[in-house]
Amino acid sequence: MSTSIPRSLVKNLDLFRAVPDKDLDTVLAIAQPMRLNAGDAVFQQGQNAEHFFILLHGHLKVMQTTSEGEQVMVRYVIPGEVFGIAKAMRRPTYPATCLAVEESIVLGWPSTEWDHFMTGNLQFAANALQTVGQRLQDAHARIQELSTEEVEQRVARCILRLVDSSGEKTEEGVSINFPITRQEIAEMTGTTLHTVSRLLSAWKDRGLVNTGRKRVTVLKVDDLIRLAEGGQAGAGQDASARRRNPVQPL
Repeated sequence: MSTSIPRSLVKNLDLFRAVPDKDLDTVLAIAQPMRLNAGDAVFQQGQNAEHFFILLHGHLKVMQTTSEGEQVMVRYVIPGEVFGIAKAMRRPTYPATCLAVEESIVLGWPSTEWDHFMTGNLQFAANALQTVGQRLQDAHARIQELSTEEVEQRVARCILRLVDSSGEKTEEGVSINFPITRQEIAEMTGTTLHTVSRLLSAWKDRGLVNTGRKRVTVLKVDDLIRLAEGGQAGAGQDASARRRNPVQPL
């Protein structure tokens, strides 16, 4: 079956790596490509979950508004990830809003096709379930961190996770290769913009990181790992940055 979307766009993604070409053509024939500019929404919290998606290029962020009206940064979506799978969780609506943080390209399919995807290809099903399981594991890890770890540890772990998933080697270190604000780091780690700004400034003075407008580069990964594991904090961190904060809703 012919398709306007070339197989090469998805053939090397883990979700489709073992799918036969004939089946892949069928899958791509019903795919709906979307090109997004920074700030564009793929879907909004509370909207009917009519599609699920795979990110081909760029980066997205998932934001959730709590019942108290507080906006919380939940996670980032990286290329190759399946997302918007509310129907797979038996949810009729999307539990969060998904926005592009830079120019991005996604493929979407009607949610009614999810069960067909899962039963029609065992490798896709296995990879999709692994993705869901990893997402739940990450959520549990964040809850534990918010409950038990000091703020400096949480911020260090957050930056290391982003470097691990989206790091790009540069002459000075490893950069998070998409725009990220200090406010977003604060929301992901259950602390304040003021605390994150003071931590990053202290780390910059110590040569651990370099920061710019919506950019973070890790200069000394090993030192940041020690901080994430609860090693001794260096000069420049005050008591307010080390104080444990209560769990905040995600």
